[in-house]
Parts: sequence; C-alpha cells; structure tokens
Amino acid sequence: MNEIAHISERAAAFCEATRVPGFVAGIYHSGEQAVIAHGVANVATGAPMREDTGFLFGSITKIMTTTLLLQQVERGILDLDAPVVDYLPEFRLATPGTAEKIRVRHLVTHTSGIDADLFFPDAAGRDALKTYVERLGKECGTLFEPGEYVSYSNGGMIVAGRLLEVVTGRPYHELIEHDVFAATGMAGACTSAERAILRSTAIGHFADPVTGAARPTGMFMLPQTWGPAGSTPIGTIEDLLAFGRVHLGDGVAPSGTRVLSAESVALMRSVTYDLGTPNTSPVGLGWLVRSLGGTTVLTMSGASPGGMAVLVVVPEHELVFAAYGNDPRALALHDELLFWLAGQFGEVQAPAYAPESIDLQPYGGTYRSNQLRIDVRVVDGGLEERVTYEPADDEQERIFTGFVGGSFTAPPQRYVPVGKDLFAPAGVPLAGLPSHYLVSYHGGAAYRCAGGRMSRRESALPG
Repeated sequence: MNEIAHISERAAAFCEATRVPGFVAGIYHSGEQAVIAHGVANVATGAPMREDTGFLFGSITKIMTTTLLLQQVERGILDLDAPVVDYLPEFRLATPGTAEKIRVRHLVTHTSGIDADLFFPDAAGRDALKTYVERLGKECGTLFEPGEYVSYSNGGMIVAGRLLEVVTGRPYHELIEHDVFAATGMAGACTSAERAILRSTAIGHFADPVTGAARPTGMFMLPQTWGPAGSTPIGTIEDLLAFGRVHLGDGVAPSGTRVLSAESVALMRSVTYDLGTPNTSPVGLGWLVRSLGGTTVLTMSGASPGGMAVLVVVPEHELVFAAYGNDPRALALHDELLFWLAGQFGEVQAPAYAPESIDLQPYGGTYRSNQLRIDVRVVDGGLEERVTYEPADDEQERIFTGFVGGSFTAPPQRYVPVGKDLFAPAGVPLAGLPSHYLVSYHGGAAYRCAGGRMSRRESALPG
C-alpha cells in the first residue's frame, strides 16, 4: 500500500524535526489496511509506540456519541426535533428560558449555543453526567439562540450523553462499550485507565517552552463528566479504522454487525449548518464535513492532555485514515497528511489570502465565552487580541491547566484583515495558511469565532 509508506516516511521525518515523541497511524483503502508506528509512547519509561498501542480518542468520541443517539432515533425512542427537556426535564441553563428552546439535534450539530466549553466539573462514577447537568444549570448560560450559529460544543455532547443515560436506563460508559465498541468489533477499546494500563497505552507530552523537549503530562485524562465529549474512551488505530468503516456508507461494521442504518449514516454526513467562513468547517450530525478537491471528507480531531488524534472518512473513495501523536504539535502532521490524502483523488488548492484595507473600528471591544475574555483593539492597521483565562474556581483552573500542560498565558496576537470579517495572524506566510489559524467575526461583529468556537461581544470600543 503506497499510502502507508508515505505516511511512515513523513511521520519519522516530522517526529525527528519537531521532537514529537511518538506517532501511530493507519489507513483502510478499498479492502486493504495497514498500520505504522514510530517513536516512543512514554518518554518517562521509554516504552515504544507500537502498532497496537492504545491512546485517548478525545473528541473523536463525539462521533460515537452521535452514533449512539441515532441508534435511539432509529428505535423510535428519540426524536431529533423534540425539545431536550421532553426527555430530560431537569435540563436547565443559567440563562432563564433558554434550555427549553434546545432540541435534540442542536446537541450534536454544535448549534445549541450552550456556553460551557471550558466547564470541567470533577465527578466520577455512575452519577458523573447527572452531576454535570445539575451544575450546568446553575453555572453556565448560552452564547446565542439555538440554531442561530454553529460553535463547537463540548457541553452539548455531554448533555446528549446524559440524555442517552436517561432514555436507556444505562450508564454512558456501558452504552458506548456495548453498542459501539462491541458492536463494531473494537476489541482494543475501553473507557477506563484501569483497563488501559493492562496493555500498551500512550500518554501525552508537552513541549518545554525553553528547550522544546517533550515532557510527560501530569494528567492522563479529563474528568468522567466529559466522557461523551471525549475524556475517557481509549483504543487503538485498528479500533478507529473499524469505527470509520461503519461510516463509509452502509452502517455495517467489519464484524458484520449493523451499527446504524444506511439512512442514519447518510444523515450524519449531510451538512446541517455552514457558518460560511473558512475557519469553521460545515457540520453534519457529529461530523465536520469538508470539501477538499471536490471530494467530501468527514473529519474529527481529538485532543487529550498532551495528545492529538484524528479520524478521517472519505466515503467516495472507500478510505479511512486514523492517527495519534502524543504531543499537540502532531496536529501539523495530521493537517499535512489529510491534504496529501485528499490530493490523491483530485487537485487540492492551497488557500490563498491577501491583506485588505478595511475599517477596523467595528471589531474592537471585549468578547467573552465560558471563562475566557478576549480584548480586541485596533493597532497599526490591524487588530491586537489579548486572551485571558478567568477560571470560575480552583477546581476549574486545576483541570484546565492540567489539560493544556501548565498555566494559561498567551501574549497579545496581531491580526490583519484578509477578507470580509476574516483575519489572519500578522507576520506569517499567508499562502497555504491552515484555516484553523484564522479568526472571523459574525452578526456585525457581535460574535468572534476562533477554532470553531464563538465568543460574544460584551462591550465595544468607545467612539
């Protein structure tokens, strides 16, 4: 398989150049499958990264949560267009009257508006998701009206997980292990560190800010309250390839078990909302739906403390690609390999941006989302942004700083206008700039969007 040879070569070169400790990847294409591994799974122990090494799936779990939800829709237990409170009466938000407007589909299309992206209640056990929803109603509001915009939502997926628990009477971890892992034939997958430690499992790493050397994470996984959004599921590349094959078209796993109907698979990859800016992919149900070289590409990345996974499904070409690097710097390699793979099926044009001269005053002001403040001001023909983390309490700060590998401090970042309501980092080459580096503004600069996440303007610049 020519693809895997190229992936292996690039992984080795990338890890050597960037000091990412380890990388594991696999590809399924038209009946053939191969997996490669490079480097070490844990720099503290020197354990090698193996083809069957497990790792945290991170937000790839959101596709599995959506799969579980669609299973219940197929059984007539859930209606995508029904209000969430019809099934989960205790669902509330701190903004009165808003939870009642959120429908089931809003939870898995990132259009609920729930403002809880950095909300990390620390609870474990059977009632972890119940605790999350209880605290959500007291501590988190909304960013926008349901369906008004798309904003990547951990909170929406976690509420979907609790909703599944209530309508099935089964804990989320049991649902995913039986109805996704077992049904799909994901033999290496589990939802607990206690089980993962019995086999080869990678841990995350962070780059030392001075030397660039990788150091092990001090946190293996996020709290169990984040299970449906990606905190707990662990598995191998072969597990992700098997799951991806369910979504190639007909909903049948390699094991021969039907996991979803073909209609549900098609529904998940149909665009439900497109924000219309290059820094935010159109969304289906669960999946981010991209078009590269005229080819539809389903993607989801998964961050964990010091790690980065990705799952890519290309239905038109019967291809699934999965990878994991145990250092956040691996995201750049994921991007490179995704564009290389898409280029095998047609010409993929690198994005082209150019500075523009526009009135910058309307964009200035202070924007907020859950525990983040972004101050935007006009400086030297561009925008300067200062992002400040404002933890709600010591628990939130402890978990978030563990997730990002240290205290969150970001120097001011300058941006230049490159299109209508679109800005790119100043001082970097604009040719081929990855879209996730861009910042966009919406609703007459009422909202700022970065990394697919919205923040709402609280106040404008004077004058």
